[in-house]
Amino acid sequence: MGYKLYGTPGSLYTSKARAYLIKQAVAFSNRAPGEARFRAEIVPQTGRWIIPILEADDGTLVQDGSEIIAHFEARGEARLPAYPATPRHRLIAQIFELFGGEGLLRPAMHYRWNFDETNRAFLARDFPAALAPTGASEETQAQVFDMASARMRKAMGQFGVSPESIAAVEASYAQFLSLFDTHLAGSPYLLGGRPTLGDYGLVAPLYAHLGRDPYPAQIMKQTAFRVWRWTERMNAADQDAGEYGEVAPELFVADAVPDTLLNLLRFVAEDYLPEVRAYVAYTNTWIADHPNLEAGTNGLPRKQDRGIGATSFEWRGHMITVWVMPYRIYLLQKIQDVFDGALPSDQAVMSDLLDQTGLSELLTLRTSRRIERRNHLEVWAG
Repeated sequence: MGYKLYGTPGSLYTSKARAYLIKQAVAFSNRAPGEARFRAEIVPQTGRWIIPILEADDGTLVQDGSEIIAHFEARGEARLPAYPATPRHRLIAQIFELFGGEGLLRPAMHYRWNFDETNRAFLARDFPAALAPTGASEETQAQVFDMASARMRKAMGQFGVSPESIAAVEASYAQFLSLFDTHLAGSPYLLGGRPTLGDYGLVAPLYAHLGRDPYPAQIMKQTAFRVWRWTERMNAADQDAGEYGEVAPELFVADAVPDTLLNLLRFVAEDYLPEVRAYVAYTNTWIADHPNLEAGTNGLPRKQDRGIGATSFEWRGHMITVWVMPYRIYLLQKIQDVFDGALPSDQAVMSDLLDQTGLSELLTLRTSRRIERRNHLEVWAG
């Protein structure tokens, strides 16, 4: 029968998991969380309404795109391994998993929810198609969209999008698109001839929001055609790189990092490190303020909640406020774990790369307690 992937076409985090399953030639069916079975049988097992969720034939559930990828990689079932074997490539892949899913949330949310004249008619159909109960009336579908829209517009503000920051959000995104488009002139994927974890992280916002919603899709097609083609490529079962000629499905030779990729990493340092500093500092203060925080819990009154508070920091000349979510710490730890588990010689190579690109703090910005995932939730370790 194959796997069932519960998610939505427009879901950022579902996009990451779906692209991976397609590229690995995993047999699966797309399932909508609007199905009665999802709420009646799946949600009670995960402890919260959240997507994506992968269900195996035996009923096993894997929640979260990063965990879905890890599930197949650990079982040796990856046709195209997502985790590079060489030190610099492995580190870069982890960095772009974090940045793609979390560092591009501002443009993803801004370009979806602040252009109703172009986007609303599409979103008003797209959201209920997956979220409303099967066979729901037009009235019910409209209500579902209104509720989802209100929730997401509120979240947009909690990711740092405000009238004051919009110009900076648009300038930041334009800069990223230009850098990524330039990099893709030399290779079909981030690290060469096949996708890796970094591609799956980036495709989350760049397809689901920015390459699919009408308004930002036009921007991408008109200003960064190679990026738009890459979003198509990431949803194709084959390499889909005919315009590059005969490209082997291998990564850059000898762990190479071209200048165009170094420039992308420097952009991450400029654009996203301020936020990482802020949420790590806030988290450490929060942990200190909760000395009786029980291991295996998230320390919140409702275990399904994802945020522990909000923090403010300066970003591109503006003070912005963002949610602080332990899940981001979890992804940051994955970068640090790659470094910590490497041989000293490989650590030296990785340190040099981070020094060159201004990203050395990714190794030192650590919380006083680790985040783990247990029973589909982010919880604090002992």
